[in-house]
Amino acid sequence: METNAFSVALEKNPVISIKVIPGHFSTSNAHTNNYLDVGGLKSDALVARNVARELAIPYLSSTLVNAIVCMEKTEVIGAYLAEELSQAGNSVLNTDGEIYVLTPASNVNGKLIFLDSVVERIREQNIILLVASISSGQTVTSAMECISYYGGRLAGISALFCSSRDRLEQEVHALFTSEDIPGYRLFSTNECELCKAGHRVDAIINSDGYTLIG
Repeated sequence: METNAFSVALEKNPVISIKVIPGHFSTSNAHTNNYLDVGGLKSDALVARNVARELAIPYLSSTLVNAIVCMEKTEVIGAYLAEELSQAGNSVLNTDGEIYVLTPASNVNGKLIFLDSVVERIREQNIILLVASISSGQTVTSAMECISYYGGRLAGISALFCSSRDRLEQEVHALFTSEDIPGYRLFSTNECELCKAGHRVDAIINSDGYTLIG
């Protein structure tokens, strides 16, 4: 499967690239014809710092940020993003301000929550929501509901990849979109054209990677 893989680099910063693996993949609520490996963006310290610099640009001079809520193991990028947003500079709004990097927990029902020990860092604070990938938008919607429930103010949404900007009311600042991936398609589970054409599912994917089937 990976023999057909190719890379897509960010034009303005080629250090940042994602591996694209064509095939037939299933998520918990959708099917797609490409698996996008963003693991290197999250785990390679040098690349993660570059990612944070790019993601910081829309916020530097215009957005007050008190905390970054990280989903899908983006904490390394979140820490660098906090550093970028609090750097010294005449046009940097958050200079010398404290920016917390937080990750919600899940309760026994799988619902996102913030523990009592960190709630004060969310309530009435300006929050950036950072996610690895947006496809159906369910992860982002759940995280937004959690932030709102605990009294946080959503200051922005940032993503490494976003394929569903039209499904969210809020603007998403994404490094890559489906327009950057040649032939990228996303299908609802019941309307998958690959399934209708008789193509078996190659792997099940989530934010951690993929598991081959068969």
